[in-house]
Amino acid sequence: MLDKIKKVDKFQLEILIRESFWNIYQEGCDEHLIVEKIFDDECFVPSLSYCYKENGIIKGAIFYALGDIKCLDGNNRKVLFFGPLGVHPKYQKQGIGTKLIKYTLKLAKNMGYPFVIITGNPNYYHRFGFESVTKYNIRYDYMLENEEHNYFMICKLNECDLSKYAGIYEDPKIYAIDKEELLEFEKKFIKMDKKTPSSIQ
Repeated sequence: MLDKIKKVDKFQLEILIRESFWNIYQEGCDEHLIVEKIFDDECFVPSLSYCYKENGIIKGAIFYALGDIKCLDGNNRKVLFFGPLGVHPKYQKQGIGTKLIKYTLKLAKNMGYPFVIITGNPNYYHRFGFESVTKYNIRYDYMLENEEHNYFMICKLNECDLSKYAGIYEDPKIYAIDKEELLEFEKKFIKMDKKTPSSIQ
């Protein structure tokens, strides 16, 4: 069943996200450190952050937060995004991720959010209505002007003038991982072997 994410389950959620991302995009992963920090950060959107739980076991989870766009008109605007989204390897390919995405996107639409932006595998997220965001003149702070990355995507939920969001997007500070902090954080978990990913998805 789908249920709102609760801070009391934080350690179980950290384990879930750690095992979901381990050796997928890098040696080991760092997404679980975001989970450690997000509950106490102002960027967190708990009303949209859900987990999929059965018999007390959390099998998947999606976290929503607010990032910033430094817009070309001089204003800073908050924008909705999600991540990390993870499903434990034991329970993947059972539709859990799809349930989490569809349910929370519907909630976000009903709450009046104009759009959601993410980074991820376009081959997976296109099915949910995501498309490249760079065509709307929105780019990540590390992207060069006119540079397009197909993993930087947007899903429009409600009618809005996207031209006023043109500018440079920045993640919240907790999404910037300090390597030394990560090494210390890793000590609370069971050791897992780090391997270089065979392919970056």
